[in-house]
Amino acid sequence: MLSFAYPWLLLLVLLPLLWWRRRKTDADQVAAPAIPVGHWLADLPGVSRSGNARSLWQKVVLLVAWMLLVAALARPQYIGEGVNLPVTGRDLLMAVDISPSMEEEDMIVGQRQVNRLTAVKNVLDEFIKRREGDRLGLLLFGTQPYIQAPLSFDHETIQTLLQEAQLGMAGRATAIGDAIGLAVKRLRDRPQEQRVLILLTDGANTAGEVSPDKAAEIAAAAGVRIYTIGIGAEAMLQRGFLGTRKINPSRDLDEDLLKRIASQTGGQYFRARSTPELESIYETINKLEPIELEGKQYRPTIDLFYWPAGLAVALLLIGQLLSHVRRRDVPEVSHG
Repeated sequence: MLSFAYPWLLLLVLLPLLWWRRRKTDADQVAAPAIPVGHWLADLPGVSRSGNARSLWQKVVLLVAWMLLVAALARPQYIGEGVNLPVTGRDLLMAVDISPSMEEEDMIVGQRQVNRLTAVKNVLDEFIKRREGDRLGLLLFGTQPYIQAPLSFDHETIQTLLQEAQLGMAGRATAIGDAIGLAVKRLRDRPQEQRVLILLTDGANTAGEVSPDKAAEIAAAAGVRIYTIGIGAEAMLQRGFLGTRKINPSRDLDEDLLKRIASQTGGQYFRARSTPELESIYETINKLEPIELEGKQYRPTIDLFYWPAGLAVALLLIGQLLSHVRRRDVPEVSHG
């Protein structure tokens, strides 16, 4: 719909009327003496029948231009239909293990055998797309944890930074406790009941200054819920000199530790033995941590003041041009 940001300025349209009334009153009070001028005098150069008074069409042009300028000052706007805005219900930090053990190729993506980190990237990418309205962040850890992407609504950048993560960038060990500690540091200042950490690893805590149990205790005190995911197949065939044998590639996974962390912080522990299981886990987390939408609306507004302003300027220029042309067309009287 069309509206004005400053509708009270439209009262300026009445100014020409007030000016005309005052001028008429002054003219009535002080009347100029009537000088009888013969009809022949009007044909002399520089003399007109109407004197300096503007013609009717000039007055109309000025009045319309004034109305258009007043309309421009009132700032007309087009206000579109209301658009619902999602309001974040969660500050969700994703912590991903990028130690060399994540290079184990025991996952299948699109009929292709890939390593664990590649599978995580594929599944997390889809998970990020579905968290529209949430503030997300990405933490990578190995021997040392670091924030790859701070909490942000810019999900596209987070997806890009996730794809750029490489194995071994954070060292060759696994510091689960330090990763939780850094996550809590980033989440503790966020609103209560909105602090969520999803921690994914394929091993056990082998490094770090803070023990995972102590870190979980700190997280619980700070109100951070932790969902832990243990990734890795439980059985795969390995070829060797003596033939093919069946092994457990997840023998180093400390499931008991991950269960304790989740239980102590009010989260849950999940086991991802394959890519479909990992997808199902993130779908479950989506349901456990639903996106909360509030009834806020945004109405797109487009300013239209330049249209009346432009028309007013165009009218004044056209009026000036026509006046100039008419003056040039007036025939001069020769004296003989």
